[in-house]
Amino acid sequence: MKPEDSLLILGTGALATCFAARCSAAGVQVTMLGTWPEALEALNRDGASIEGIGRFPVRATNDPLACRGARLALVLVKCWQTDRAAQQLKSCLHPAGMAFTLQNGLGNAEILAGALGGTRLTRGITTLGVSLVRPGNVTLHGEGEACLEMGRSSELLGGMLSAAGFRVVIRRNADSLVWGKLIVSSAINPITALLRIRNGQLLQDADLLSLAGAVAGEAASVAAALGVPLPDEEPQEAVARVAGQTAGNTSSMLADVLRGSRTEVDAINGAIVKQGERVGVKTPLNRLLWSLVKAIPFVVR
Repeated sequence: MKPEDSLLILGTGALATCFAARCSAAGVQVTMLGTWPEALEALNRDGASIEGIGRFPVRATNDPLACRGARLALVLVKCWQTDRAAQQLKSCLHPAGMAFTLQNGLGNAEILAGALGGTRLTRGITTLGVSLVRPGNVTLHGEGEACLEMGRSSELLGGMLSAAGFRVVIRRNADSLVWGKLIVSSAINPITALLRIRNGQLLQDADLLSLAGAVAGEAASVAAALGVPLPDEEPQEAVARVAGQTAGNTSSMLADVLRGSRTEVDAINGAIVKQGERVGVKTPLNRLLWSLVKAIPFVVR
């Protein structure tokens, strides 16, 4: 097995399991590094599986030393786990290796780059819709893109993901990608999490859709003040489009709430509020949603 035929995935949740299963199915040797005992056991015993598609062998471990020498790593942990993932990668990524983050929210790249050095990290996003059925097993809710920033090893990972059936886009700068997704997530995720509704239900109530559009508008104003180039599409239109495309989906934030897990609201709405303060843009709706989601109790893990 050549180094370019192997992939280290940090995380054992829904996205990590989906990427692992599809890459393994395409002949990639996949190792998953995580801390969830039930998932590690299930992945080693049964492989990574996608409902209606199949199960595919992976190696899962909680020991970064067992992953030492990794040449290509994909970071798919929750935002609040990024500090831990950065330290794990620091001990196991090959000196010439590259890590890619497709995580939600802001701040992950800075944490990872601080541990690894900026030359060993590339950003990106994914719009894939996936939900966790049980440890090691996911359901795919339609296709999405894996968008990577142009950089060293981007073509290598892009080719690997394309062979695994992902739609891959490589862009010169990831700022617009990250903020474009962040703007939509800032509206859909917390509202669906608080009301416990699926994404498409936002389209069934004019007041909810108006609220979601206003939240996204605040985030877009922050991005504009930061000089981040955004797509021509209006933020309100982007929210409606994504809500329609993912109508049957449970947002990742709602899934966390239903599991009693910590959410990523700090890295989404909280990050928008903090960036807004930095550039003098008021974000009262994002601040309110941030506070309300933070008030939802979760089980410490």
